Amino acid sequence: MAGAAGGMCVFDQIKLSAWTRGVREKFNLPLRVELWNGDHIDLSPDKPPRVKIRVPSPGGLRYLLSPSLDRLGEAYVEGALEIEGHAADMIQVGNALAESTGKPARTPNRVASAALRLVSPHTREKDAEAIRYHYDVSNEFYSQFLDPAMVYSCAYFENGDEDLATAQVKKIDHILTKIGVQPGHTLLDIGCGWGALVIRAAQKFGARCVGVTLSEKQFELARERVAQAGLQDRIEIRLQDYRDVGGEFDRITSVGMFEHVGVQHLAEYFGRVDKLLAPGGVVMNHGITTSDIEQRSSPYGGGDFIDKYVFPHGELAHLSTVIRTMQEGGLEVRDVENLRRHYARTCALWAENFERNAERIRQIAEPRTFRIWHVYLAGCAYAFAHDWISLYQIVCGKAGQDPAQMPWSRRYMYQ
Repeated sequence: MAGAAGGMCVFDQIKLSAWTRGVREKFNLPLRVELWNGDHIDLSPDKPPRVKIRVPSPGGLRYLLSPSLDRLGEAYVEGALEIEGHAADMIQVGNALAESTGKPARTPNRVASAALRLVSPHTREKDAEAIRYHYDVSNEFYSQFLDPAMVYSCAYFENGDEDLATAQVKKIDHILTKIGVQPGHTLLDIGCGWGALVIRAAQKFGARCVGVTLSEKQFELARERVAQAGLQDRIEIRLQDYRDVGGEFDRITSVGMFEHVGVQHLAEYFGRVDKLLAPGGVVMNHGITTSDIEQRSSPYGGGDFIDKYVFPHGELAHLSTVIRTMQEGGLEVRDVENLRRHYARTCALWAENFERNAERIRQIAEPRTFRIWHVYLAGCAYAFAHDWISLYQIVCGKAGQDPAQMPWSRRYMYQ
């Protein structure tokens, strides 16, 4: 540490020195810490820093000396710490700091898990409010890091070298092929986003589609895109809660939506899907799961950050819980595919796009919003890459019923 730590009490000086030794013993981090008085600490003696953390006042030390991904993320968003560097490097450094000080990224919290099961934050009003908070930032904001079709879910890299736009089209085709969409089929897309899946289902597969969303901005743009494609006679976009949808559908898709339902409501959710599914019909649930059997709402150190700043009331279930609640809801699981690696790559590409378009994003979003998403996207890429969370596509049908005209093997999915 260069110079004397002016303005710092002796106790904090001792703690900072101990923290520095502890981090250096465990990691060779490309990190420089800059203090409010001009002093700095280089955590790697043999490589230039890729990340700089500036502590603007003595109060910021509490985040640095007792870090977790949640606390570091909060400090960055709220301005208690100023962090410079590529988001991927920031996440790697933050995780290393948490581990080096005895605060690993995955600490079981059985008390919190039990409390979440007993007290549900999920009502129609709160669910709609949470959706608006996350998705109604602005359509232009999302356009800065998504593909041109604005598909905000895991892409499918069939060969591993596709660009994002191609991989998103392949994902949609992969889903529609898996569930055997045929001309004339009715299809319900629960959580339709900006309409990419229903537009593809109508254009290429000949389906008649209904897409529902709780986001007003998604609703408006999805309707515009349907009209631009000349598909108003085959696609209806509704600003509607899935619980209020009536009728029966030959095929149902839910892509990146069930994470908002709440673990304790999953059986009810899948029961509603079962009621909407026509006899012999097929449903696809494409969603994020936790790799933590404890089934906390947040499976990694950063979950409190996500719940506070990104996805209010979002909860992730373990795969075993998803399958069990599907069965409790009246559905039979027929095919399961893990796309964890695909989502790690998708999020990494989103994070790269975000940083490439950072100047424009700063113009259209509040500084706090920029900082939230800057670390959120890279944090998700890191979490998927390290198997803290995963992504499963699960094909289901009504329990005890054979799907009408579906092949006997999985070969059709890849033809």
